[in-house]
Amino acid sequence: MARIPEIRDFLATDVSASFEGDPAAFSRDEIISSYPGIYAIMVNRLAHELYKLEVPLIPRIMTEHAHSVTGIDIHPGATIGHHFFTDHGTGIVIGETTVIGNFVKLYQGVTLGALSTRGGQVLKEVKRHPTIEDHVTIYSGASILGGNTIIGEGVVIGSNAFVTKSVPEKTKVSVKNPELQFKSDEHDDKWEQKEFQQDDVFDYMI
Repeated sequence: MARIPEIRDFLATDVSASFEGDPAAFSRDEIISSYPGIYAIMVNRLAHELYKLEVPLIPRIMTEHAHSVTGIDIHPGATIGHHFFTDHGTGIVIGETTVIGNFVKLYQGVTLGALSTRGGQVLKEVKRHPTIEDHVTIYSGASILGGNTIIGEGVVIGSNAFVTKSVPEKTKVSVKNPELQFKSDEHDDKWEQKEFQQDDVFDYMI
């Protein structure tokens, strides 16, 4: 009960981050009443306090209920800083030992996971999930894996990146541009291969 005022303060920052980060947001009331990311983080922040108190079963029931409602899967053990924003949110997975700093933005389909869980219960007390420092943005479909993986402050990770090593601060990470094939109606039997070009070139290619 003593932690509720601080939880409320953190949730207020989450609402602010959602409003300031989403040009489609009409009002803070709309965010509170209809944004799945706010519901998921609200449940998680309460469940996390119970998790730290070693309350059995209930924290996981809470977050799995939020998962079923929103499609956002955040383990109650994950530590998450203030001004947390999940844009769209669907398909986000955040593992138990993940540590997330302040002003972090995640888009849909992001996984903050473990490299391997083959060790089962032997890995129970081991940090298996990444650390995400302040002011990091991770775009849709990216996977950040491993307990030794640290994503430095101010990093931007592009869509569909697969990262298993630490990234230094203020770095931009992207997957190498894919090669697209174009087939016109006039020449159905011929394919033309072209490299997809982007206006922005990120600093760190994988």
